[in-house]
Order: sequence, then C-alpha cells, then structure tokens
Amino acid sequence: MELICPEAGWRLDQYLAQAVPGLTRSAAQHLVERGCVTVAGKPVKKNYRTQPGDVIRLTLPEPEPMAAQPREMPLDIVYEDDDLLVINKTKGLVVHPAAGHWDDTLVNGLLYARGDRLSGVNGVLRPGIVHRIDKDTSGLMVVAKNDLAHTVLASQLKDHTLARTYEAIVCGSPAQDAGTVDAPIARHPTERKRMAVVPGGKPAVTHWTVVARYRGYTHLRFRLETGRTHQIRVHMAYLGYPILGDTVYGRKKPELGQSSQCLHASALGFRHPRTGLPVVVTAPLPDYFQAVLDKLHKRTGQGLD
Repeated sequence: MELICPEAGWRLDQYLAQAVPGLTRSAAQHLVERGCVTVAGKPVKKNYRTQPGDVIRLTLPEPEPMAAQPREMPLDIVYEDDDLLVINKTKGLVVHPAAGHWDDTLVNGLLYARGDRLSGVNGVLRPGIVHRIDKDTSGLMVVAKNDLAHTVLASQLKDHTLARTYEAIVCGSPAQDAGTVDAPIARHPTERKRMAVVPGGKPAVTHWTVVARYRGYTHLRFRLETGRTHQIRVHMAYLGYPILGDTVYGRKKPELGQSSQCLHASALGFRHPRTGLPVVVTAPLPDYFQAVLDKLHKRTGQGLD
C-alpha cells in the first residue's frame, strides 16, 4: 500500500492510524518496528515526523500461523462413533481459544484426547466445533471428527433440524405455562459486548415451557429454533424474566449462590451425518443446577407444577 502524505508534522504511527482504515496506532507502531513501513524507500522510526509529499509504503506481513495446542483435561464424552462425539461441557469451560484463553479451552482438551481425528472445516483454532455454548452454560455440544460429518451437521444446524433443548431457572413467574419469543437479535447499539433485541436484527425464535414454579423463580425448558449469540439469555431478559445468576442481562447481585447463569443444554437430537438415522443424546441436570432446585424446594416446600 502506498500513501502520499499531504502534511508535515505527523508522527508516522499517528498518520498511519488515521490514514489506513482499521489500523490502530499500536498496530502501526508494531509494523514500523518490524520494518514493514518505509519513507522514500527507507525504513524509519515510529516517531518520524512527516513532510509534505512523503511517499510512505506499507507492506502488510503474511499472518503468522496459529494453532490450538493439546492439553490434558477431563472430558465428559457421552456419545461417540467414527464420525462425531457429543460432549457434556462443564460450566466455566471456554469452548475455543481466544484472548485470555489460549490453552485452557474445550478445543485444547479435544486435541489432547482425539488428536488429529477432528474436522478441519473451522480451521486450526476451532477443529471439530460445529456450534458452541457460552463459557458459563453447561451441557451438550456435538463435535465433528471429519469434514463430511461437520458439513452435514452444520447444514442441520442451519435448517433447524438439529434440535437443541435447554433448561434454566429464571427470576419471576410467567403468567402462561408455555410461549414463544420471536424477536430479532443483534449487537447492542451502545454496549458492544452485549446482544439485544434490535429491530432489523437477525431472526431469533425461542420456545419455552414451564417445568416447575417456585416462590419468585421458575424452572423452564427451552427449544431453540435459531441459534443467535446469547439467544435464551437475551430473550428471557426481554420478556422480563432474566435467567438466575445472569449478571450481564439480568439482576446484578448474585442470588441463591449463583454468580453466573443457571442454564444447561440438556438434550441434542439430529440425523447421523453418515447413516441418516436419528440420534438423541441427553444430559442430566448438573450439580450446581440441582443444588438451586433443592434450595427452592426447601424454601417453598415443593415445586408448584
């Protein structure tokens, strides 16, 4: 990329950051330090002050290869064959490497347990990952062991034939015993780390059913028709019944000992990618979820179905 600077007095890194879309000042400094920026054909320092008519050439380096590394960890594999496996993910486990979690994720554990027997469709940082669930959501995820399985399962996910059932405890008590939320979801307009119901967002549909009612709380079961980021959490907050422990979308103070969402992926149903036969896998409520139900039973005497 070649730039001709029209003004004098710019620090080179500052000029590059404002002249190149998407380039931050720190990234510009890094590129100058690596010798990727020249002025009149010669490398310069990042604090070089520009002159009118300076010919600045920026060469972007090839991206450095990065791959997730294997790490031994306990994994609860509840179903497995030659084409796929289903993991019962524990609460608190990040699914794939990202900033702050490069070597302690589910992917790192899968690489240790199954090595190169994972699909490569999603690249070296997400081998085998067809879909994901939040760090603080527990429960079932299907993982592809080859590209054929990955492609077929991803297609089922897209056309909504991969059935996903979740359970949660929400704050409050819905008036009905069942319902559907059909409300589009997109990035929050001002808080970019959150999602929200936004007109013009991506279609999102969540079906819910009451399992049991307690004083101040309700145990719900959900069936997802779509799979937007934080969908259940956003939809229930939108209805006014945020998930217990969800301090991002719900009440800010922990309740009943929960400082993160009480949400569990309890069942998966899909057609086997090779045989076409139906596969249904279930996972019981984990200890943290059952402990909350026990507290609620003691407070109210019983769940009021």
